[in-house]
Amino acid sequence: MALIIGIETATKNCSVALFKNGIVIAEKEHITDSYTHSEQLTVFIQCVMESANISLNKVEAVALSMGPGSYTGLRIGTSTAKGLCYALDVPLIAISTLKAMAFSMSKNKCSAIYCPMIDARRMEVFSALFDINNKQIRGVQADVVDVNTYKEFLVNEIIFFGDGSFKCKEIINHKNAKFVDGIYPSAKNLGFLAKNKFKNNDFEDVAYFEPYYLKDFV
Repeated sequence: MALIIGIETATKNCSVALFKNGIVIAEKEHITDSYTHSEQLTVFIQCVMESANISLNKVEAVALSMGPGSYTGLRIGTSTAKGLCYALDVPLIAISTLKAMAFSMSKNKCSAIYCPMIDARRMEVFSALFDINNKQIRGVQADVVDVNTYKEFLVNEIIFFGDGSFKCKEIINHKNAKFVDGIYPSAKNLGFLAKNKFKNNDFEDVAYFEPYYLKDFV
């Protein structure tokens, strides 16, 4: 029964969860505009392990939300995940941040299409489109949102969510566009996808792995 720790730092939510066979057994997260991931992440890992009353050396893999998202947040999450993998001699599992968001939403709300959005400043968002089976039907892009951005897909109902969706409400004005507020990427969304990758030995090369920034840091 796989014991996997999940790390999510792609946005302003610093989040850690511990999974046993894909089920959350402990979690801790905090959302702040201050992006205090560097101060909080290792503390959260310790808190989660203590809450579960499990020694860190029992962990069998580290699952990382790989982006896209905040450049600095992703760097902090990646370096911490790699450090754990080296120290514990366990594999690294990388999960698309947007895919994990879509998977979680599909378990709570039924729709034809799911569009997780991560804020990329101004009117730009990182987004992708997924169906109810978590199959990606449009790849990850940095979209500058206007009335035509998702027009070809709005023949079906689309749920837009994530911290980039709020600013798009007035622009994507269509009867098939539904919005869910207050959604951020969370480590607790990584469990099922990480469990499947662990089962299939779908691991990253710890030495050479880089998060998915999508855009160069400016």
